[in-house]
Amino acid sequence: MPGASDKIIAALERYGFEWHGKIRYQSDSRTAHEAALAALSDRGQAYRCGCSRRMLTTVKSGPLGSIYPGTCRGGTEATDYAWRVRTTSEPLGFEDRLQGRLVQRLESESGDFIVLRRDGLIAYHLAVVVDDYLQGVTEIVRGIDLLDSTPRQIHLQRLLGYPTPDYVHIPVAVNQDGQIRSKNTGANEIPLIGVRSTLVSALRVLGQQPPADLQAASLDDIWKWAAEHWHIDVLRNQTELPPSGPSLAKNSLTSGA
Repeated sequence: MPGASDKIIAALERYGFEWHGKIRYQSDSRTAHEAALAALSDRGQAYRCGCSRRMLTTVKSGPLGSIYPGTCRGGTEATDYAWRVRTTSEPLGFEDRLQGRLVQRLESESGDFIVLRRDGLIAYHLAVVVDDYLQGVTEIVRGIDLLDSTPRQIHLQRLLGYPTPDYVHIPVAVNQDGQIRSKNTGANEIPLIGVRSTLVSALRVLGQQPPADLQAASLDDIWKWAAEHWHIDVLRNQTELPPSGPSLAKNSLTSGA
């Protein structure tokens, strides 16, 4: 929505977040996204797909959703199409700091996935892989709801010759119905008043143990305390928070041996 990015940036600044250099927007990287897609296409690693959602309603489903059966791998005469990247059923695994070793077989568990949508928008997986590479991202900490996405992103990293960052997927807060707390499930916007109290509450939700008087400290001191006392291992295999806070949800993907 118009003005949404400005509101997000203002909220980050209000809570004391800092970043290096100017803010990069995904739209700024369109040329790089297209170059990555062209490289995949030139090597036969991506192809045009004319399948509509209706055509795929009867395909087999798995833990990651519908499994694309490779209908257009041999080519399509459709003039309206998306682009998909080829996958294999070779085990693709990575080591997550909290969740352990995780393995997927992409071809049999998700099938070839979309990297450019029919409407011309770069799909999430390709966009985030290229953007992370351009910004030199080496460590990624994000919600466990994105754990399933990681093997597909690693697949793209390998095809494009990019290094793979280190990953940590942490549990996410859910509401009383077990839904992830977000705007789609009716969660309120983060408050722009009382930010120190909210930050300290967030530390408690994440299993840290800030002193009771920390919320009376300055923002700089709260962040300093968090950096000096941070213990991420308290989140290992955790599925619920103390009764005073929201519960945590873990993704259904199981860790391999």
